[in-house]
Amino acid sequence: MNLQENTRRWLPKVRQMALSLPMALLAAMVLVGINETGHMRSQDAVEQLAQGLSTRADVNKLLQSMLDAETGQRGYLLTGNETYLEPYDKAVATVQTNLDRLRTQFTGSPEDMQEFALLSRQTSRKLAEMELSLRLRRQGNEDAWKFILSTDVGKEHMEAIRQHTQELIARSDRRLQQGREQIEQSLMLSRIGIATVTAIGLLAFYMYLRQTQAVQSVNLREQEVLERERDRLEGLVRDRTATLSELANHLQQVREEERGHLARELHDELGALLTAAKLDVARLKSKIDATAPDIAERLRHLTETLNSGIALKRRIIEDLRPSSLSNLGLTAALEILTREYAERAGIEVETSLEPVQLPDASQLTVYRMVQEALTNIGKYAKANKVLVSVHGYPTHVAVQVRDDGVGFDPATVRPTSHGLAGMRHRVEAAGGRLTLTSRPGDGAVLSAVLPLPRTSSESRSNAAAHDA
Repeated sequence: MNLQENTRRWLPKVRQMALSLPMALLAAMVLVGINETGHMRSQDAVEQLAQGLSTRADVNKLLQSMLDAETGQRGYLLTGNETYLEPYDKAVATVQTNLDRLRTQFTGSPEDMQEFALLSRQTSRKLAEMELSLRLRRQGNEDAWKFILSTDVGKEHMEAIRQHTQELIARSDRRLQQGREQIEQSLMLSRIGIATVTAIGLLAFYMYLRQTQAVQSVNLREQEVLERERDRLEGLVRDRTATLSELANHLQQVREEERGHLARELHDELGALLTAAKLDVARLKSKIDATAPDIAERLRHLTETLNSGIALKRRIIEDLRPSSLSNLGLTAALEILTREYAERAGIEVETSLEPVQLPDASQLTVYRMVQEALTNIGKYAKANKVLVSVHGYPTHVAVQVRDDGVGFDPATVRPTSHGLAGMRHRVEAAGGRLTLTSRPGDGAVLSAVLPLPRTSSESRSNAAAHDA
């Protein structure tokens, strides 16, 4: 029933959300269309403005060149000084260039082209009139050039040139004004379109916000429920992890206790039996004829067998519960362990052992770690040399076992590798940290860091600092 009510309540909101999306898309499409139209019209207007400005500038340059040429020509005619011909020559040289540029700009406009043809014709006439006056002046025909100068032909030509240039400039100004009006229209269209689209977008956004807030409130409630469930599950996981850790520590302790019990039983019971058997063999030697070769060989073999059994018993007892650790300390126990391993495995073992003060449980952890590491090296590493080091620091003890074997990729270690997992659990149970570093062909390094126990003075000083 609740599910049906929720469904009925959420259906209109879902429809509104579904409507807001097409509205937003439509607004975006309209805005894009308006922007594209305005951009194209503005681009055309800008091109028209640029063309008008260029035409205006070229017409002004042409007029200025003609004025400069006329000024230089009149200066030479009146003074006969050749320096006046320099601006004349420069101006005449630029006139044709200006005419060519204007002809290119007016190609697409027949009316402008007609006006330009008149301007070009008047310009040619004016240039011809000036060139004729200069030629007569150079030839010394004073009356002829003075007559031309006194007439109004040159003035009429310049007036005609000015009229045509002003007409072209006026047309250019009209095009500039049209371009400005077109840009203003495009801007106004863009403003209207943007305002309309903004209104539509705000409406769609408002509808979306309303529905989003409703969805967020539901999501928040669901998230709170999920967080409470996650916290409950995390609490269960922590409790189970703590329980499993305590169980593993208990099993480890029971295992060591069973090892110690078995070691004591082997030492007391089996040791007594083997010792009694060896004493009985010694008594038999004194009571039977040991000169017979067969009997002497049997007795010698029996004595060697008993000695081997006693040695095996001692080795098994040391593996189960190293007596050297409890009697001689960690340093001596590790020296004995590494020396016997080197003899048994045929591998060179170097040691760098410093005396450290660790609790008995931590000392046993270090011993078992080194023992397990040496066992793994003998099985898999194919090493020629091993270095075992124990160094003490003010706050911790560092233990390291390094070999020069074939190495491996630690990422490929299978979860079923109980040896490494057991070492890691032992070290972490003692409050330490175990790391393994290796690369194929570069040996392996097993390192452990175990914290040192706080002394009573340190504990008192920390307590005093905490109270303060």
